[in-house]
Amino acid sequence: MRLIIGSCIALLGLFSCKNGNDIPDVSDIKISTSTAHFEKDLFSIDTVGFANQLDKIQAKYPSFGENFFTTILNCDPKWPADSTTQYVMGFIHAYRNLYDTANIVFKDFSPYEKDIRQGLQFLKYYFPDYKQPQKIITYIGPVDGFGDILTDDAIIVGLHQHLGKNYSLYRSALVQETYPEYISNRFEPDYIAVNAMKNIVLDMYPENLADRPLVQQMVEKGKRLYLLTKLLPYTDAYKIIGYSKTQLDDCYAHEKAVWDLFVQNNFLQTIDNNIIKNYIGDGPKTQELGATSPGNIGSFAGWQIVKKYMSKNPKTSVKELMALDAESIFQGAKYKP
Repeated sequence: MRLIIGSCIALLGLFSCKNGNDIPDVSDIKISTSTAHFEKDLFSIDTVGFANQLDKIQAKYPSFGENFFTTILNCDPKWPADSTTQYVMGFIHAYRNLYDTANIVFKDFSPYEKDIRQGLQFLKYYFPDYKQPQKIITYIGPVDGFGDILTDDAIIVGLHQHLGKNYSLYRSALVQETYPEYISNRFEPDYIAVNAMKNIVLDMYPENLADRPLVQQMVEKGKRLYLLTKLLPYTDAYKIIGYSKTQLDDCYAHEKAVWDLFVQNNFLQTIDNNIIKNYIGDGPKTQELGATSPGNIGSFAGWQIVKKYMSKNPKTSVKELMALDAESIFQGAKYKP
C-alpha cells in the first residue's frame, strides 16, 4: 500500500488571480471522489461489543482501516484481541477532547472538500492520465505521529494536525519534539488542500536528489513548488512554500540578497550535504539572513529560477517542465534578480 506523507474574475474562459498566471477554466471537469469520516465511526463505537465494531470499521475502510491500527496506532497484529481492544479504547479516551475540538473546527468540512476537488480538477487538466484518488478520508491519530497521507486510492486527511496553530496541544513538549513551532505553525485548516496536492506531486515526481549539486536540488524543489501553484492557483503563495506571509514578502523584497548568499559563497555547485541541508528542506531560519528569515531558502530561490525559465519559455507545458532536467532549466533561466 502506497503511503505518501503536506478575488478572481472570469474572462473568456481564463482567470487571473493572486498567483499572477492565467488559469484555465476547469469547472466542467468531473471529479467523482467521495468523502468519509473515519474518526466519527471510530469515536462513536460503543464499549459493548467493542471488538466486533472494530472489525466492522476495518471492513468499511478495507484499505485505510488496517493501516490506521497497525501503522498509525502501532497495534501489533500479534497482540491478543483483548490487548488491541484495550489499546484502542485507551486512545479514544485520551483523544476525546481533541475529537470534540475537531468537530467544532470542522463542523462543515465541505469547503475543504471543495478545495481538494478543485485541485484534482486542475490535476486532471494538466495530467489526464494520472490515476485520481477516489476517496477523501478524514481521521484523527496521535498528534505527534502521521498527518496527511496519500494511499493507492485515497487522500487521507489527519484532522488532528489542522486544528489551528494556537491549539494548546501543539505547544506541548511531546509534539514540539517532532513538530517544532516552525512546522506546527502550518497546522491550520487551510493547509489541508495544500498537503493533499503536495503528496500527489511527490507521488508523481518522487524526489531523488542524492549526490546532486545544490543548484540542481534547488531547481527540482522549485519545479514542484511551481507545479503546486498550478494545481492550487487560488491559494496564497506563502502557503504553498510553508512560510508566513511576512516571510515570503521579505524574501521577495530581499531576493537579490538571497541569491547572493549562494553566489558569493560559491554554494551553487557544492555537493557537500553539510552545506546543502542548511538551505534545502524545513528549518527554523536561514542563519545568514537573520533570525526572522525562513528556512528552506534554497527552495525559494529554485522556485524563482523556474518561474524565470517559464517566463522565457511560455509555450513550455507544465508536464514538459517537469520532464526537463534541472541544469537545463538553470542555464536557460539566466536568473539574476
